Amino acid sequence: METPVRTEATADAELPFDVFARACPSRETLEHVTGRWGGLTMGALHEGPCRFNELRRRVDGVSEKMLSQTLQALERDGLVHREAQATNPPRVDYELTPLGHEVAARLLALIHFLEEGMPQVLAARTTYDEARGAR
Repeated sequence: METPVRTEATADAELPFDVFARACPSRETLEHVTGRWGGLTMGALHEGPCRFNELRRRVDGVSEKMLSQTLQALERDGLVHREAQATNPPRVDYELTPLGHEVAARLLALIHFLEEGMPQVLAARTTYDEARGAR
């Protein structure tokens, strides 16, 4: 049985989804969005529509297979729109849906926050490694 989440914003209203509940479908979407390739793909698409290979170049290190799987999952979740054009050769464009733009904006805020905080992160890593004798 799912446990409803209560926040100040929801006061007495119960939310039908709880990402902390094992069977909640929101958990799967969270994984799609926050996984390595999902977050980077959504961030790249926030800049504007892309063709597959443009997107693959932008998301450095992702394989064709992983990018394809990521895009399919995000499309299934309603975060990405795929449009195939009947041209020769075929052209497929990907872009964020309105919901996808909202999610990507929040992800990018976190990404920028982490990028700005990297000097502190690197210093913490050095301190941690030195305390444990690691390099």
